Amino acid sequence: MKIRVERDGLAEAVAWVARSLPSRPPVPVLGGVLLDAGGDSGALTVAGFDYEVSATVDVPATVAAEGKALVSGRLLADITKALPNAPVEISVDGARAAITCGSAKFSLPTMPVEDYPQLPAMPQRAGEVAGEVFGSAVAQVAIAAGRDDTLPMLTGVRMEIASDKLTLVATDRFRLAMREFDWQPTGDVSDVSVLVPARTLAEAAKTLGSAGSNVEVSLASGDGLLGLAGNGRRATSRLLDAEFPKYRQLLPSEHTSAAILEVSRLVEAIKRVSLVAERGTQVRLEFDDTTLRLSAGGDDEGSAEEELAVEYTGEPVTIAFNPGYLLDGLGALHTDRAHLSFTTPNRPALVKPVGEDGEVLGGYLYLLMPVRLPG
Repeated sequence: MKIRVERDGLAEAVAWVARSLPSRPPVPVLGGVLLDAGGDSGALTVAGFDYEVSATVDVPATVAAEGKALVSGRLLADITKALPNAPVEISVDGARAAITCGSAKFSLPTMPVEDYPQLPAMPQRAGEVAGEVFGSAVAQVAIAAGRDDTLPMLTGVRMEIASDKLTLVATDRFRLAMREFDWQPTGDVSDVSVLVPARTLAEAAKTLGSAGSNVEVSLASGDGLLGLAGNGRRATSRLLDAEFPKYRQLLPSEHTSAAILEVSRLVEAIKRVSLVAERGTQVRLEFDDTTLRLSAGGDDEGSAEEELAVEYTGEPVTIAFNPGYLLDGLGALHTDRAHLSFTTPNRPALVKPVGEDGEVLGGYLYLLMPVRLPG
């Protein structure tokens, strides 16, 4: 194999593929990046696959000699990121790969290509959605996914596919995020729900979901595989074989109190007050007709409080939340104002975005379980 490729395109491709690789691969080849020059694309294909997740990028290249090489993904990512701004030449001779860029030269050992698993084919195309919408929606929902691998049903994002809408939901039992948006299905789409690993989906959506492009969604639920493609990049992920909680029964159908606040001022106040809240403790929110009083801490560890003006309807209420969880929800709204609604201090609260006209917007909600107050 012998190729010449632009440094920036190569570095971006290798970095994206390397992020999908396992940090501790069970066998060395699964920590490798496959470089395929020529073939069907007539360019350089950079790919990685660990039997769970695959990532593939096509990079324009001048191919002097076709071939394949498998090298350490982490090492190649570090090298390509550090190369000078000049064209990169890669050649493979036997068990070594030579990388030359300007005056920099590297020689890497290769791994046996024949030991590398075959990359999965993209599943059948189900439809497409605007990249910016998809990237934003996944980011808004993935924040609520659990990180405890002993509870796999909580580490995924539930994707509900219908003929006119996609719904994404995630929960870790303490909070829940849901986003619903329009999409363009390919032909008739039967309603189906799948569970996608949240970390994998978030990483793919962050790169594929850019303005001015679409993300193609491909699905083979019978084979347990989801595919995403856009911007010349393709990713597949194994679906989680777990039962997602019946979440709709958790969503409050009504509320007895509601507040509208400026997101930026509330976020800054929570950050200040929570400086005295020890890890895992709460920030208390006391609402009345015109004022929100935030407080945290106590006599033993120091205390803090701050007041904000608020538009409030309902009986006065005091409710407490994990400050980190509350900040996550406020940060995901992408609006200047937030609508917080409650029933009682021990029941879930809802956080929703408020539009410029003062209307509470549909499409996204963040449910947050309160922390029980002492006494």
